[in-house]
Amino acid sequence: MMEKKYLTPQQIVEELDKYIIGQYEAKRNVAIALRNRWRRMNSRADIQGEIVPNNILMIGATGVGKTEIARRLAKIADAPFVKVEASKFTEVGYVGRDVESMVRDLVEQSVNMVRARKKEEVKEKAAQAVEDTILDALIPPLRSSGTVTNRAAGFGTNDNDPPANDAELNERTRHHFREKIRNGELEDRKIEIDIKGGGGQGVGMIGAGMMDEVSMMNLQDMISGMMPKKSKKRKVTVAEARTLLLEEEAAKLIDMDEVKDEAIRRAEEAGIIFIDEIDKIASGSRKGGGGSGPDVSREGVQRDLLPIVEGSTVNTKHGVIKTDHVLFIAAGAFHIAKPSDLIPELQGRFPIRVELNNLTREDFVQILKEPRNALTKQYQALFEAEQVMIDFTDDAIEEIAETAFVINAEVENIGARRLHTVMSKLLNEFLFDVPDKIGPNARITINAAMVREKLSGLVKNKDLSEFIL
Repeated sequence: MMEKKYLTPQQIVEELDKYIIGQYEAKRNVAIALRNRWRRMNSRADIQGEIVPNNILMIGATGVGKTEIARRLAKIADAPFVKVEASKFTEVGYVGRDVESMVRDLVEQSVNMVRARKKEEVKEKAAQAVEDTILDALIPPLRSSGTVTNRAAGFGTNDNDPPANDAELNERTRHHFREKIRNGELEDRKIEIDIKGGGGQGVGMIGAGMMDEVSMMNLQDMISGMMPKKSKKRKVTVAEARTLLLEEEAAKLIDMDEVKDEAIRRAEEAGIIFIDEIDKIASGSRKGGGGSGPDVSREGVQRDLLPIVEGSTVNTKHGVIKTDHVLFIAAGAFHIAKPSDLIPELQGRFPIRVELNNLTREDFVQILKEPRNALTKQYQALFEAEQVMIDFTDDAIEEIAETAFVINAEVENIGARRLHTVMSKLLNEFLFDVPDKIGPNARITINAAMVREKLSGLVKNKDLSEFIL
């Protein structure tokens, strides 16, 4: 079996099938895009830099799996992944949030991933250092010469025992307590440890408002690094000390410069940015086009996105990143606007267009049965926590799927999210009764008749405002 990041397109689709029902065309395109990264990295050196990713535009109603496909793809590739909503770049008048912030978020996510992996690599070494620190707090190493009795060191010995050498006795005592620490016998014992703090509070500066976000962060980091690190003594349990010290010791063993370099490289070569609700910034969604009001802001955001998606250099507090080979996946429902309402330059940055299908009754049945994270399996896990078993008959699942489909058709189509509404209405009464009225080892069977009884009000009531997400 190949490593996950080097799966073939067919294997990638098979992985996606474990969590997402249908949408074969979308899965196929993202699988090709992911595999193309490996192909580019293994192509001739003289052409590598010229091969750019084919960014993807996914078109489909809410709840059909657009976000889930992108998120699962990132997990399969073990790649830095950021999801942003295009609409938030316009939510503060004409300014909104800086478009480059999505790239900074990607680098931050990449740094966190690399740091977590490095921390795992030094975990054993850090744990050993923490154990030594805790042991020193319990039984300080010997600093003076002389002899002490076993009783003075805390061992229950009789009066006839001869005095032992200090160093030997101290070593025996430390060994004894080390065993106790490893066996978890001293977890509640209070000890005093030194915790290193930061270099002080954030520093305010005159004219700070004139500096950009990255310059401000870099300057604050530099000033913080110059200030002396303060440490304070805290009295905590051995268990709490282990948690506090493990983070500190691991940080000492990790070379952050190496982490940042690798993180930026991973973000550049494997990063995925998912831009949701891109239809909300389509400037031609109103009749007559328009060159004033909110349309100016929408078109401005599109033009800000252009250089990022096409490939540009962005300054982050961890270093400079090029976005030339970052994979961008955009998605939108496009109920009012159309993809052609986006400015032509931005349309050209997303050459692959995929239309996702609306979910059918059969899809709902499969969604409830097949994925590893299926809603039925989630609820079974919740009931198992209370030692209660719950089963769904096949006809019950078909009835749930039918109900969700009908409500979507009659009110508002919110795709698979409707199943959350229906399942919550169906099972809330049982969830409330457990464990007070329904005790441990009970077994609940949900059949079609029960589904019809519990959900009859949902289907009959056309005003479903209480249940619409």
